[in-house]
Amino acid sequence: MVTKVNAKTIILTGLLFLLGILLNAQVRLPRLISNGMVLQRDANIKLWGWASPGEKISVYFAENLYSTTANTDGQWSVLLDPLRAGGPYSMQIKASNELLIEDIMVGDVWICSGQSNMELPMRRVSWVYPNEITGCNNKFIRQFLVPQSYDFNRKHENYSSGVWKPADSISVLDFSAVAYFFAKELYDKYKIPIGLINNALGGSPAEAWMSEEALKQFPLHYNEMQRFKDTAFVNRLIKSDNSRIRAWYDELNKKDIEGRTLKAIYSQSRLASYSWKSIKIPAYWNGTELEKINGSIWFYKSICLSGLLANKKAELILGAIVDADSVFVNGIFVGATSYKYPPRRYTIPPGVLKSGENTILVRVISSQGVGGFVPDKPYEINFGSERIDLKGQWNYRVASLMPPLESQTFVRWKPGGLYNAMLHPLMNYKIKGVIWYQGESNAGRAMEYRKLFPAMIQNWRNDWNQGNFPFLFVQLANFMDPPSQPTESNWALLRESQLNTLSVAGTAMAVSIDIGEWNDIHPLNKKDVGVRLALAAHKVAYNQSFGEYSGPKYESMKIKGNRIVLSFTHISGGLVSKNNQPLQQFAIAGNDRKFVWAQATIKKGKIVVWSKEIKHPVAVRYAWADNPHGANLYNSDGLPASPFRTDDW
Repeated sequence: MVTKVNAKTIILTGLLFLLGILLNAQVRLPRLISNGMVLQRDANIKLWGWASPGEKISVYFAENLYSTTANTDGQWSVLLDPLRAGGPYSMQIKASNELLIEDIMVGDVWICSGQSNMELPMRRVSWVYPNEITGCNNKFIRQFLVPQSYDFNRKHENYSSGVWKPADSISVLDFSAVAYFFAKELYDKYKIPIGLINNALGGSPAEAWMSEEALKQFPLHYNEMQRFKDTAFVNRLIKSDNSRIRAWYDELNKKDIEGRTLKAIYSQSRLASYSWKSIKIPAYWNGTELEKINGSIWFYKSICLSGLLANKKAELILGAIVDADSVFVNGIFVGATSYKYPPRRYTIPPGVLKSGENTILVRVISSQGVGGFVPDKPYEINFGSERIDLKGQWNYRVASLMPPLESQTFVRWKPGGLYNAMLHPLMNYKIKGVIWYQGESNAGRAMEYRKLFPAMIQNWRNDWNQGNFPFLFVQLANFMDPPSQPTESNWALLRESQLNTLSVAGTAMAVSIDIGEWNDIHPLNKKDVGVRLALAAHKVAYNQSFGEYSGPKYESMKIKGNRIVLSFTHISGGLVSKNNQPLQQFAIAGNDRKFVWAQATIKKGKIVVWSKEIKHPVAVRYAWADNPHGANLYNSDGLPASPFRTDDW
């Protein structure tokens, strides 16, 4: 059979073929190499990309010309000469096509990694730092936000998205809050450009950030990574989870027929026609009828406003709610949050609030465990000049009862996945160092962490092939209920594992035991964390001394009769108790290993610890709890001591 093809078809096909060749031949760059990037100063910079095999590439940068040829795989790279801090520069890259990269700065590049406390953006703490945000305008501080993804089967060479953004009052809202304050402190001190590569993912454990090769020394994690290489298995798992969760919510909404009526009602008189019970807010539901209830529960409260406040724009603040909520004011939907951690701060538009009676209606979904309105948080309507307190008695109705929702499988947290997709594309990019805030997700395996965390640091250093670059990390903050008596604690063990990691060369630790919150795993004070990391950077990364860069660190002990005398490092100006109050959170034990609260005092640069209950003491612990509230040992530079123990029990 002969097929006739006319000349126009042949010409068009040929043109399309040639166009395909030309498009494939064009030189390409990784997302990191783009407008506004910050390059590491005083270092040979590797510039890399892709082109056609054998294609010649020329790079014009900082009055220098660099030439290379793409290899048989289409990969190419050049090594740029070191430059001092400065900019902006432009870069021209010529091959079959031409690329122009503008507004390049040369300074210090920091990887900002870990889990949610590093990821947490400035917008989540915007009301805490309003002046920092509105006054932000620094083109010398820039962030590249790494897209969140995972891959268990291959190491990625590039990102799907990402741009460099200078810090201003709009863009800074997406900056990591810890990283921004860290960068600001460094810039204020050294006046050099600071590049932040924000490479964090909430909930991620350390093993997710390790390579397959590094995981071999941890067989359980290595084997789990192998299991998740099965794409069909992973897809089935995700599909099953999504189907199960969707069915749970479909059933909940189907049962919650009454809720559809309730949210359409906005007058107290009509709501009162339903049968309601009363509950005090804020509080968890322990000890109430709601303690064992999962499903949807509706709450409402009516308030009376004067004519002066009517029709005004306001902010509705509802602390935090376990687990999810939807909120209506006078029948108008004002916001929703789908999980328990974020602060609830909803805008009430102008015209919604009225003179006289106003009703706030909240639908809460408790998906598992005990729900509630988190205590010790603000619950109010904020008009700026005036605040209406919402704490106190609310009315509630249970609208639908459900079995607890089984947790989903967080595939993105599995071993090796984040290393391949989020970390590996950075390995060619020259850096100054790393700041790391993580550990909460490993607290249940705190003893493993004392090997896992140093192994992760070594893994990164080996693969970056840049020597022992500075690795600065945050010790876990205080969290959960304070203990009434000395107790064991996974979080204390995790902090000890972090403390032990200081034996790794080129590391330093920012202690945050005094700036956590008992009721929030994401404490709002991110500025002090960033500043303390910067103090560590002054010493470890810049070899500068501006007083102590660390709080007191336990060194040794001596038993003297019924007392134990403790010695510390990092106390150049002496030990102090915060606000000159008696030292707290010291516990002491004898051979029976039963700790009791102890008295402690500062004497000649040491701490003397004792208790009338312990005649022959052998061990001391300090701030050894999930939340050692009131721990108040500092040095004279205002930095808190790390929690510690003298025993190894």
